[in-house]
Amino acid sequence: MSFLNDPNITKADIIDKSIRYWNPSKTQEWIDRGMSIVIGKREGYYFWDMDGRKFLNIHINGGTYNLGHRNPEVIKALVDATEELDVGNHHFPGITKALLAEKLANLCPEGLDYVCYSTCGGEAVDVAIKSARYATKRKKVISITGCYHGHTGLSVSTGDAVFKDPFLCQGEPGCFVQVPLNDLDAMEAELKKEDAACVIIESLLATYGFPIPDKGYLAGVKKLCEKYGTLYIADEVQTGLMRTGKMWCFEHEGFVPDMIVTAKGFGGGIYPISATIMNRKAGCWLFDIGRMHGSTCGGSELGCAVAMKVLDISTRPETVALVKKNTARLTEGITALKEKYDGFFRGFTQRGVIMGLDFDCKDASVSVTKPLFDNGVWAHNSRLRPNILQLKLGLLCDDAFLDELFEKMDKGLAQAVKMR
Repeated sequence: MSFLNDPNITKADIIDKSIRYWNPSKTQEWIDRGMSIVIGKREGYYFWDMDGRKFLNIHINGGTYNLGHRNPEVIKALVDATEELDVGNHHFPGITKALLAEKLANLCPEGLDYVCYSTCGGEAVDVAIKSARYATKRKKVISITGCYHGHTGLSVSTGDAVFKDPFLCQGEPGCFVQVPLNDLDAMEAELKKEDAACVIIESLLATYGFPIPDKGYLAGVKKLCEKYGTLYIADEVQTGLMRTGKMWCFEHEGFVPDMIVTAKGFGGGIYPISATIMNRKAGCWLFDIGRMHGSTCGGSELGCAVAMKVLDISTRPETVALVKKNTARLTEGITALKEKYDGFFRGFTQRGVIMGLDFDCKDASVSVTKPLFDNGVWAHNSRLRPNILQLKLGLLCDDAFLDELFEKMDKGLAQAVKMR
């Protein structure tokens, strides 16, 4: 069955069904903002609305499309795997499960040797928190003010109030505590109580606009964790897999966490898979009570085959070189736009091909996203710092894409300035 070429499937019909059966408020919000999209064709770092409009994708769904939409090598890995495999059985070892775990361990710092699979970033964070609680026999979780770690059970409780309060997921009193970024004194004040199972930090806080942590801060937190018997979880869901020029963003800071969480781009935009990678202490439950945690589709043998191909592509020398090249091109091109629209475009943060663009506005999803949308660029702001626009470039973007991007961003920003 063709979904994109069936004349009986129209955009209007899909919008109507989405309002009636799927998510009424989310669907209506984009209509009200004049940015209603139903994605039809998608290829590389472009997608087309069902009405035929083409967009450059610099949101890439938080890194899901690191390797582009419908990457042919990733699709082939899945199709080939279906000739022999299926989801598998989470009770038993599996060929691709074991091979992928080995590959992941080899791409991590020494000591991070054990892998538990899940289906999304939130679930992988849940696993990390459960692991920390088992290992330390403590319950408290410390996170950073303005953070986001997922929408599932434990992960949502670590995040900002905007995500957890509507669902009454604040957790037990005192179990989920937040401290400001870059404040080691505040972190130590919580850790010295010696009741924290773990600290969880996105190596760059995506939903807070990708601020760069102060030099030495993350490593300092890790030292404090070691001092007070707390485990450190590096959330690399949006920052890992070579997006910052290194396999993991925390590697820029010169320390080794107790656990790494990876998701989104890990499945290549083709298959839902995530992983929690642990050292021996954090993963001790795998030796003691391994059957006490399960995820029916976590570690799907098909998903593991896809993720192995994702890791292959992401770590190729030519991919690493392209990320380095595009990092420099982004710096040059965005700096030129900042200078041209200085006063409205106030500055940016950058690590690799991840950027946070700071605008003099109340809400960039209105003041900037819409003008960019009108010029064929899909980008969105940071939920918890709404004046920051996220720019998340894929790993394999070529010169033609960047040329087109800078041209269309220029037109969009000129339009945004006129709207002020």
